[in-house]
Amino acid sequence: MKSNKLTRSILIAMALGIIIGFAIHETANHDTIVAFAKNIKLLGTIFIRLVKSIIAPLVFTTLVVGIAKLDDLKTVGRVGGKAMLWFFSASLVSLLLGMLLVNLLHPGSYIDLSQADNAGLKDLMGKTAEFSFQKFIEHIVPSSAFGSMADNEILQIVVFSILFGVAAASMGDYAKPVIKALDGFAHIILKMVNYIMNVAPFAVFGTLAAVVAEKGVGIFKFYFIYFSYFLLGIVCLWILLLAVGYLILGKKLPLLLKHISNPLLIAFSTTSSEAVFPKLTAELERFGCKSNIVSFILPLGYSFNLDGSMMYMTFASLAIAQAYGIHLDIGTQLTMLLVLMLTSKGIAGVPRASLIIVLATCSMFHIPPEGVALILPIDHFCDMMRTATNVLGNALATSVVSKWEGALEHPNA
Repeated sequence: MKSNKLTRSILIAMALGIIIGFAIHETANHDTIVAFAKNIKLLGTIFIRLVKSIIAPLVFTTLVVGIAKLDDLKTVGRVGGKAMLWFFSASLVSLLLGMLLVNLLHPGSYIDLSQADNAGLKDLMGKTAEFSFQKFIEHIVPSSAFGSMADNEILQIVVFSILFGVAAASMGDYAKPVIKALDGFAHIILKMVNYIMNVAPFAVFGTLAAVVAEKGVGIFKFYFIYFSYFLLGIVCLWILLLAVGYLILGKKLPLLLKHISNPLLIAFSTTSSEAVFPKLTAELERFGCKSNIVSFILPLGYSFNLDGSMMYMTFASLAIAQAYGIHLDIGTQLTMLLVLMLTSKGIAGVPRASLIIVLATCSMFHIPPEGVALILPIDHFCDMMRTATNVLGNALATSVVSKWEGALEHPNA
């Protein structure tokens, strides 16, 4: 009942945000719109900052406890291997789907070159160095556990937590007091999630009102075909993911979707997968996934399993090439796909990371990086779709691995 109430509140907040944002866009002058958007956006900022404040301790405690509860290191390797098999298979399918759609539909040929957002491009240009190969390796290995937690570097936290958990598991009874304390700490953090989720409708309202006030719904006039083709890709990806999920989970799949409806809505409306990590953890456990599997697989998924973002990166990169009339043969496109597969890991906590990677990839393959400015005006709406898809993919991955491990208990309705 409480979950349904939150869902209704979020849907109402979405509608109000769009209506009020549109009213401001149509009636106010430019300075008023800018001021309104800046101030109302604070509602979303407050919510996301509250959630981010608990992500690092939650990932660390739940992942360490999850590994310790898997009992032996062979189990850790087996579960991790199954998870990575799903992650890389789903990533490859997502990238190939984006590549296939662009080659069939040619969305780049419909992009209006006059609508480029060059001002927004400047904010991204300085960040591309973060995704060089050297930076990629440095991004994986933490130099300081506390620094990684302070910066919410999820992939680094995962690496440190796995090492800590494996070491604790190998020590047997000697480490049990530490594991018990961390388990209690994790439950306290999960309790905090319930309090923070009460702010979610206000965050949804503020985020959508700000975007619609600044851009208006007229933005779709310029990018209707591009956005429609991307939506088609998202629908195809959802069908593929849900079909595979149904083959493995069977009749439990609708119940899983019911449990993750709130996280999907929040991710969709705030464009932040981080914002739903704690809530998604709790809902997957309510669905019937054992806590040790959830706490092990879900953080890994946030680093390695971003299906919506993966599809968009090939879709956007190739669409920009088409907009400039640049032909890329299939071999070059497959090489680009492999580059994106590697450079996209661990980007969940980086704002607009998909665009940053697209920008870096375009430079690497001699596509004008300024082309990213062509897709910036519509990116927020694309981000809503790909973020929700990322959440769906990680929920399915966790549930599927739980089923494979025989760790999917009787679900709670």
